Amino acid sequence: MPTEETSFLFRHPSRAVLRRELRDFWNDLVRRIPLPGATCLISTDIELRALNKRFRRKDHGTDVLSFPGDHGAPGEIAISLDRARAQALEHGHSVEEELCILMLHGALHLAGMDHESDSGDMARAEARWRRRLGLPRSLTERAGRAGFRTQARLQPRPRAGAPKRPSQAKACSTV
Repeated sequence: MPTEETSFLFRHPSRAVLRRELRDFWNDLVRRIPLPGATCLISTDIELRALNKRFRRKDHGTDVLSFPGDHGAPGEIAISLDRARAQALEHGHSVEEELCILMLHGALHLAGMDHESDSGDMARAEARWRRRLGLPRSLTERAGRAGFRTQARLQPRPRAGAPKRPSQAKACSTV
């Protein structure tokens, strides 16, 4: 039975972002979508690259990864603060706004949306949510101009002696 408690984990040495506000945004977002029990991890490029390599067999960094849950569990997203900082600078808004954009994008993936196969449904939903939440242009809106690329969901490579993780990862990048 899935838990109703959401988690917001910050595993990055930076103290220059508004953690409480980001946690509050995440809790509000997963209540509205709804995704009770969903987890958001804010981490480093190094960790996102390692997750991308382990779960998707892609040896490069990415801004957000989504790990859909199994058996009714909502799943988890992981976001690179380093990548979010660079993208915020590139798009002329705050790091916190960029992190919220990435949280929204990842949460929509956890809700079952997939911009590769849904004929624009996710892009429209992301734009509606962005306007409701007062966020700058969404990831899919920006990507229409920047050559959006996503990769298929993959199972992690099994490692000897490692516990199996049933989640599948989805990465999105405008790089």
